[in-house]
Amino acid sequence: MNKILLLEDDPILSKTLIKYLHINGYVVDWAKNGEEALTLSYQNKYNLYLFDINVPLINGIDILTMLRESDDLTPTIIISALIDISSVTKGFIAGADDYVKKPFDPDELLIRIKAKTSTLKEKLKFKEFEIDVHTNEVFYKAKAINIGDVQKKILISLIKNHPNPVVKDELFELLEKPSDLALRVNITKIKKNLDVTIENVRGVGYKII
Repeated sequence: MNKILLLEDDPILSKTLIKYLHINGYVVDWAKNGEEALTLSYQNKYNLYLFDINVPLINGIDILTMLRESDDLTPTIIISALIDISSVTKGFIAGADDYVKKPFDPDELLIRIKAKTSTLKEKLKFKEFEIDVHTNEVFYKAKAINIGDVQKKILISLIKNHPNPVVKDELFELLEKPSDLALRVNITKIKKNLDVTIENVRGVGYKII
């Protein structure tokens, strides 16, 4: 699973992005300032950096410059409200691979992230399942499966997050009328129709095994 380091000091935007990216199969570590980002980059391996520029302690451009000087070539997308040509130029000179101006469309950002993490044409595999990450088409034993749209979304979410559980609140967002009963019914149908094992992680949500 692709892992992203997000450097952003706006808590509302950060939480929204983390939730959105998690639903789309990404693990996100959040740094609220430049020093946190630098520490996390040394402690972990990431598939992508998503950096704002104007953040406390060390700005995103300086962080990226330091990482590139230490031969860290992790793909980097800058997200910033600074839209003047000077700021954009500085971003690319520092080593950015892309520059997205705030406010942005989350779907557009996701496409750019997929392009940088090489997932636009990849297929996600789990046992005898295969998901076209770009189209979200699901194949079982090399054949496209025909299940309800809601069940399909739940299955994709579970597979994308495997081996970790998907929290119940995120699964609720995939339901037309969210409720514990509706979620259990859809989980049961998936298990019955596709002969898969899905466990209830008490107090958290569900995971596929």
